[in-house]
Formats: sequence, C-alpha cells, structure tokens
Amino acid sequence: IIMKPYLLTETNWKQVKDTDFELAILPWGATEAHNYHLPYGTDNIEGEAIAAESARIAWENGAKVIVLPNMPFGVNTGQSDIKLTMNLYPSTQLVVLGDIVETLNRQGIYKLMILNSHGGNDFKPILRELGLRYPNMFLCTCNWFQALDKNEFFKQKGDHADEMETSLMMHLTPHLVRPLAEAGDGSAKSYRLKQFSEGWVWAERRWTKVSKDTGIGNPKSSTKEKGERFFEAVTQKIALFMQELIKSDVTDLYE
Repeated sequence: IIMKPYLLTETNWKQVKDTDFELAILPWGATEAHNYHLPYGTDNIEGEAIAAESARIAWENGAKVIVLPNMPFGVNTGQSDIKLTMNLYPSTQLVVLGDIVETLNRQGIYKLMILNSHGGNDFKPILRELGLRYPNMFLCTCNWFQALDKNEFFKQKGDHADEMETSLMMHLTPHLVRPLAEAGDGSAKSYRLKQFSEGWVWAERRWTKVSKDTGIGNPKSSTKEKGERFFEAVTQKIALFMQELIKSDVTDLYE
C-alpha cells in the first residue's frame, strides 16, 4: 500500500505537520440521476478521480498540493421532482465554502481551486463574495468537463450521462455501469424560443420536461478506451495548471 500524501483523506498528521502545502483542491460534485445506466454518484466519482490523478502528477513534479474530501451534493434545483436527486442551494454552498476558506486562510494555505464536477454548480458569484472577505486568498474554480474539446474524443454531443461521462465511468468504475442496452438514448428537447439556444438568454432547465431518461446525450457509442484517453488528457492538463498556479505570483497575474 502506497500512501498518497496529496490526498487529505489518505494521509496523516505525521506527514501533514511537516509539509508546507501551497494549493488546496476541493472537488465538488452532485448526487443525481444519470440516465438508467450510470450511478447517482457519477459526478463525485469523476471529480474525485480527476482531482487525485491530477494532484499525483503535480506532486511528482514537486508541487505541494492537497486534495480535500469531495463535496457530494450540488445545486439541483431543476431536478427537484426526480427521486433522491439531492439539492444544495447556492446560499448553502456559500456558507459551507466560507467555512473552508476561513480554515485555509487561518492555516496559511492561501490558494484554493474548486474542481467542479457538476454543471449546476456555479461558484463565480460565491468566489466574488469570499474573495472580498479574504483578500489574502486566491480563489478559482475549474470545470474539468470544459477543459478539453470533447469533439476530439467523442462522437455524440451531450452534457449529462452522455458518451463522455459514460466512457469515463467505464474506465474508472466499470462495475457501476449498467449495460448500454439498458440505457435511454438521452434525447433532449430544446427551447421553442431560439434566443435560449443562442446562449445570450438563460433560464433553468426543468429536467423532466427536457429528458425522459434524465440523460442528455446518446451514450451508445461509449467505450472504456475513449474514457481512458480522455482521463489521461484532462488530468495532464489540470496537473500542469496546478503546477503553474503554485509557481505564480497571484499579485502579478496580468501582462
């Protein structure tokens, strides 16, 4: 068994007390239905795995990163009528994250990156507020699912239990993926008003009005090999950012 000093859940006080951590990573997911073939914990499994592997790469390149335990509940106000899809309000996220930022600030870890694993989470307004409260802290959020051009890895478009997520889960936890023959096709309705589709007008999607199976995107072309290739690419990219962020003077980020 190899201890992982970059994962707070797996390291210990003997290791922690002598390490000057320079960057904390907070994976934040959600607990929600993912079509018929993926588990409710999909966002959490993906976020934890990507955070751990990215941190491992960064650590082995000399970056003193520490991955905090994953936050398993996200903003799911649009899925309130789907059984056991769990919701945290943004105001609750602000309170929880505020306590975490206060702790890190008090202990001298002044850089925090949220590794967001759920599209319903929007940390920008929260980080604006906390950034003003804690001027010593550098706070940023990263959506790993937007880090790469998915078209280079997957054929079918989608954003929930789609080909990308299904392939990734086939790689990470194949024992939790039901046969694709059982999956819905992930077809989704679009807004009648074209302005919403153009991206400059927004309203929350009512999930059960949009999708019959809770998926958005056809998962039928998913493979473990596609998931592995994507996982390697995205963790390499995020690890490089971790290393560069640690080296950066956050008071002089602009050129």
